[in-house]
Amino acid sequence: MSQPYLVVGQGLAGTAVAWRLWERGVPFTVVDRHEPLTSSKVAAGLMTPITGMRLNMNWRYDTLYPEALAFYRARGKQLGRTFLFPRRLVRYFRDEAARALFEKRMEDSVCRRFVMGEVGPDERFASGAGGFAQRHAAYLDTVAWLDASRAFFRDRDAWIGAEVEPADMEVRDDGVAWRGRTFEKVIFCTGWQAAQHPWFDWVPFTSARGTILKIDANLGGSKRILNRGVWVLPRADGTLRAGASYEPRFEDPHTPDEPALGGLREKLGEFLKIGFHETGSQTAVRPLVGRKNVLMGRHPAFDRVCFLNALGSKGALRSPWAARTLVEHLLDGSPLEPEIDLRQNLP
Repeated sequence: MSQPYLVVGQGLAGTAVAWRLWERGVPFTVVDRHEPLTSSKVAAGLMTPITGMRLNMNWRYDTLYPEALAFYRARGKQLGRTFLFPRRLVRYFRDEAARALFEKRMEDSVCRRFVMGEVGPDERFASGAGGFAQRHAAYLDTVAWLDASRAFFRDRDAWIGAEVEPADMEVRDDGVAWRGRTFEKVIFCTGWQAAQHPWFDWVPFTSARGTILKIDANLGGSKRILNRGVWVLPRADGTLRAGASYEPRFEDPHTPDEPALGGLREKLGEFLKIGFHETGSQTAVRPLVGRKNVLMGRHPAFDRVCFLNALGSKGALRSPWAARTLVEHLLDGSPLEPEIDLRQNLP
């Protein structure tokens, strides 16, 4: 293959695509606007097997987590640093109804595999109903991962800081032309902003803005991820993150709605009996497409125009698997499952 692939967007999805191409020995160029705040840079990078108010199993976690673990560890060994940090996660029950729901979920053998057992109340937290500990949870240091990957690509002349305007790109029979170069294919990994692109403005995006707080609180050196209607993440660098708000209607992608932000602070104040001090916040937009867990594939009208999106708040977990699946589809002709294939999800 003489012509490289063009990867537009270097968030979690685009970075994983680039690495999967690199693993296959396929030349590529990544183009990214290098914005200071994006959903990938703001993301906590959490990977949790049992999630949500209904305590459901995270989609395909038993498959996606081992692949993500191997992927980030391999790249970390290559780049000489650690990006993925496995952690125990403790989920506290809000009330006895939540405990009853948990007991119901434990009838599922898949769910039971990720539970280490119940935990009792902790006076530092609103935890009178107790909770349970999950195994095989983790978080990805998303900023470090994206920065190190960008440096790796840039050192190999495979990264460009630029805006890709649709008017500057031409899809031809022999490839995709952009800035005087011809590429085999272009893969758009631009998150929620793909909704503004004329090639993808028909995709039914339902993206939502979210805010994560930076806080100080005395957790006694604990490294456990905590959750009770709001999660608290002790990071390896000693800082704490907490979140996240969910705002389906927004105008400014980086200015949170005050009622939503107030609700997040209220939940956190109710949970942490030890108190906390807010030191900052970050806001960005999660890329969502209805109830899709991921959406990928070729454009319905242009074989050389490709798409990977809709990872939502699960980009750290799902991007290694999603990128490999897409690359195998494009290079090997492996079929995509109907539920994730862009061409089979037309409006």
